[in-house]
Amino acid sequence: MKIGNHDDLLDVFLEHRVDMLVNCFLPSTGWNNSLESMISLLDDPESRYNTYLENIKKDDNGDDDKLKKEESDNNLLKDDDVPWTFGEYFKNTFISICESLELCMVNLYTHLPTSLIQLEVARNMIRALGLLKSLETMLGGANVANEGLKQVLNDIKDIRSREGCFTMWSTTRNECLQLLRYLRLTFVLPNLIGKYAIQDFCLANACLAFCTASSSCKLNRNRNEPLEYLLIDEAAQLKECESAIPLQLPGLRHAILVGDEMQLPALVKSKISEKAKFGRSLFERLVVLGHHRLLLDVQYRMHPSISLFPNREFYFGQIKDAQNVKQRSYEKHFLQGKMYSSYSFISIAHGKEDRGSSHSSKNVVEAAVVSEIVSKLFKRFLNTRNPVSIGVISPYKAQVYVIEEQIRKYETYSDRGFSVSARSVDGFQGGEEDVIIISTVRCNGNGSVGFVSNRQRANVALTRARYCLWILGDEVTLLHSGSVWKKLVLDAKERECFHRADEDKSLAQAIVASLVELGQFDTLLHSNTLLFRKATWKVFFDNAFGRSMARIRNAEICKEVLSMLTKLASGWRPPQVERAPIALRGRSSQLLEMYKIKGRLRLYLLWTVDIIKEDSNYIQVMKVFDVVPLSDVLELAKQFDILFRSYTEDKMQRCKYRCVLGNLIVPMRWPGDPSSCAEPDDVLYLSRPLSLLSLREEPETSTALTYR
Repeated sequence: MKIGNHDDLLDVFLEHRVDMLVNCFLPSTGWNNSLESMISLLDDPESRYNTYLENIKKDDNGDDDKLKKEESDNNLLKDDDVPWTFGEYFKNTFISICESLELCMVNLYTHLPTSLIQLEVARNMIRALGLLKSLETMLGGANVANEGLKQVLNDIKDIRSREGCFTMWSTTRNECLQLLRYLRLTFVLPNLIGKYAIQDFCLANACLAFCTASSSCKLNRNRNEPLEYLLIDEAAQLKECESAIPLQLPGLRHAILVGDEMQLPALVKSKISEKAKFGRSLFERLVVLGHHRLLLDVQYRMHPSISLFPNREFYFGQIKDAQNVKQRSYEKHFLQGKMYSSYSFISIAHGKEDRGSSHSSKNVVEAAVVSEIVSKLFKRFLNTRNPVSIGVISPYKAQVYVIEEQIRKYETYSDRGFSVSARSVDGFQGGEEDVIIISTVRCNGNGSVGFVSNRQRANVALTRARYCLWILGDEVTLLHSGSVWKKLVLDAKERECFHRADEDKSLAQAIVASLVELGQFDTLLHSNTLLFRKATWKVFFDNAFGRSMARIRNAEICKEVLSMLTKLASGWRPPQVERAPIALRGRSSQLLEMYKIKGRLRLYLLWTVDIIKEDSNYIQVMKVFDVVPLSDVLELAKQFDILFRSYTEDKMQRCKYRCVLGNLIVPMRWPGDPSSCAEPDDVLYLSRPLSLLSLREEPETSTALTYR
């Protein structure tokens, strides 16, 4: 947590409280001096004014140098060095002392230990502040002559002092004086100089102290009375030896340990120390010994659909959902679609696990999906302006670093209602956010998940979300892991919370872009990949195309090639002007398609329509040959001529036919009966009704058959 972003928490810290109290202990401007000065001013203002005039007349620094310095510091002279009138002197002196006194009062009743300042004293300070504010308001609005103000300040009983603001002023002043004198008797600060003296003074008198285990040794400094109760929070994460520090405080009568042994234990880096149980906590030891414990069996954080699995898996169903999380208002829909409901597992089958120089694993494809989801949440925030906090959790630091780089651009919006952070599981223990995205990273197919299989680590990650928990991972790897993650995937499927990332178009595009950046074209270049799985046309690739794509170093051009292919596979065809400006001869001129790829390399995509047998039918498919510079097109066309010469006339005609569906070209399909294609020019047969066409549930529209 960044304390700088939470100013309201500063009052908790001793160092800040001491900084606020230092001014209250100063001899010249602190509490004692300010209180005496205000009482003196309200009780006998004329005497103070006469002293002020005498000090101005003196040419040397005599016995009254201290008072003269104090008043000159408050700028009690006009710009032309003319002494102030009585009214001017009183108003300006009152305001100056009032500011100092107010600052002292607020800091004293806020930052002093409650054992040093009684509740009645604090209430009297607040009441005195209200009276001083009233006097200041009346003083600023009093439009009276100088003599009139002097008379009312000295309680002269004439007709004017009993009327209007003078009467109210006199009553308020007397009440304020009485209260300030009472405070002088009931509350006296000791003479302390320096921060360390004030700090020890506060610690010695504090009845409630919050600290870390290691710093608890400071609580024994010159205490007036010993501390009786010790409460250790997150006790299951505290090493046994660390618990011994606060347990040695003298005078302790009760120790209460609060923790969860099903979450992360203390961090021990040494394998030898870990094996020797150096990280075992006192909490864990007491649990093993069968010591009586009380289960806090109500959770107030997670939506019930989020708490269901961890409750059943880690706590044997003993945890109940509080009433607040059961309310309908607790169900938030930050994004549209069932994939983004309160709880879902999103499978990313095309991830690539990589181990960098730090020996920590990362999965760039998963990181790209995380980035895209955060981007979608950000767009939703800009549209609705509804605040949302997002936490991204990964077991591996390398993955955290990759994700941090991608979400850094949102840092400036943290104060506007959109906050996003990426941390390891250890870094998120004890934290919570509106939306949690878990990146499990591992993607190897053999089920190796390393320390991700740790049940305590999994429990922490799965219990950080309030409204939405979205888990990203490779289904196959996690199912083969035999760990708690296998149970999680099976549970998600059973509850119909299992989704594939490519079901969302924007996530599919993010995966493709990431694979292109990695140069993983073998994952993309076959007909059943996420690029072409739902395409109208089946797409097949020549080996030369994959080699050419691998040689292209420009990721943007690779993306442009794949974008062109996905559009072609959907049935779109570019206008004639975008085709290659080369006149081909032979059969290539009839079958070979050449489309220009945007970009400075001036590449052209070469492909054709081919015929394959599928079940008992023949069907048109796309065959992608290569992507080459314009200078190589003619040479390749000669090679394709040799290939196309092997085509029968019947196959040529079928490759050339088009089925137009609206603005799209869809693949033709013919029955596999040999007699149906005995006559290659049997256009009448090829023009049979629409029932012979495979349109893959496309909407009904006009259909036509044409030659190319």
